[in-house]
Amino acid sequence: MRNYFMFAFMAFALTANAEQLERDNTEQKSTVEVPQWIKNIKFSGYGMLQYQASDQKDAESNTFNLRLARFILDGKIGDFDWRAQIQGTNVKGPGEPTVQLVDLYAEWRKYPEFKVRAGQFKRAFTYENPTNPITQGWRGYADVINNLSGFGDRSGEKSSGGRDIGVQISGDLFPNAEGRRLFHYQVGVYNGEGVNQKDKDNRKDIIGGFWVMPIQGLRVGAFGWMGSRGDMVIGQDANGANITGSISKNRYALSAEYSQGEYMFRAEYLHSQGFGSGKAGSNVVDYSLGEKADGWYLFGIVPVIKSKLHAKARYQCYRDNKKWDRAKTSYEIGVNYFFTKNLEMHLEYARINDRKLEKHDYNLFDLELDFKF
Repeated sequence: MRNYFMFAFMAFALTANAEQLERDNTEQKSTVEVPQWIKNIKFSGYGMLQYQASDQKDAESNTFNLRLARFILDGKIGDFDWRAQIQGTNVKGPGEPTVQLVDLYAEWRKYPEFKVRAGQFKRAFTYENPTNPITQGWRGYADVINNLSGFGDRSGEKSSGGRDIGVQISGDLFPNAEGRRLFHYQVGVYNGEGVNQKDKDNRKDIIGGFWVMPIQGLRVGAFGWMGSRGDMVIGQDANGANITGSISKNRYALSAEYSQGEYMFRAEYLHSQGFGSGKAGSNVVDYSLGEKADGWYLFGIVPVIKSKLHAKARYQCYRDNKKWDRAKTSYEIGVNYFFTKNLEMHLEYARINDRKLEKHDYNLFDLELDFKF
């Protein structure tokens, strides 16, 4: 009997000790604090589904398409903001999707007058380039932006979404009595080769711009770009072997925009000097295009039903040799309908005149369903 009580006492003591240890561990766990930088991480993204039809001669199309999907992580550590963004898109065409890292950068933002960003991000060129595809409001960026702002670039750079790897400083100066700042500047130094690419000629691109904001919602600015692209096939030697070298990229843009409430009006003109392949993803210079190109666009988006229905119209032109014999001009109208703030539908019709084609004129119809999360 005595042994029985002894074993019972030992069991009780062990059980009580185990319960105390569990309580202690629970108390310790409850006091563990999650670091603030983890609390500051935000996950978001969006998807864009597309139907598009065209009656372009010898290139007729009628297809559904997964335009793109993006997954975004944003965070904050002290005075630094950071972003990592992955994109999936049919950039090579249906059935040939591309998944790539498009943004990875950190920015020191302690002072609005002077901010520093480093990593891979949008180039400091034009108003339209930095806009998000889902808020840009159209079936795609203007042709001149695609060709002269680092998307499917005239230089032959692969589709890079207007991005490059480098360092940028920017700031907003001269606050008025209401605290609204009247002047913005931004200057960046980049590899000059596009996304996820090292510098191929050890010559950096320098891109800068500024704008003034005289009244609420209005900004008028200008941008400049001096740079190069390396590892281009610039000719052949006497034996027929390729000669490689660098080509220049000297560009400027003039921009104006008015954005207030649900009203948006924008116009930009871009000019480029420097040879290129004229075809995204190619490194063979096409001298027949000459060394100059330019283009422009202007559009307006206005509310018809507040927060529900917007009407839009856009006129754009791109000349890949700065001559009218190769001009591509588009006249576009459409509507954007918002089911909710995170779900919208875009409908657009375009009449296109492309003088490079045997039959210049054709029609394009675009329908998109876009959602954010």
